[in-house]
Amino acid sequence: MSSHQGDITFIAKANSKSKSLRTTIPASVARQFGFKEGDRLLWKIEAEDNTLTIKIKPLE
Repeated sequence: MSSHQGDITFIAKANSKSKSLRTTIPASVARQFGFKEGDRLLWKIEAEDNTLTIKIKPLE
């Protein structure tokens, strides 16, 4: 049994020629915040004590 809370996603290569990685926004999160295909998101990442905090803000 897992102690994780929330959704789990996987990281994959963006495409075979890219060094970028991608993951999926879980459908429940997209629904909760009204995200839809084509939306632009600003990512702010903070690291402290081996923990990442990611703040995502939709751009107009």
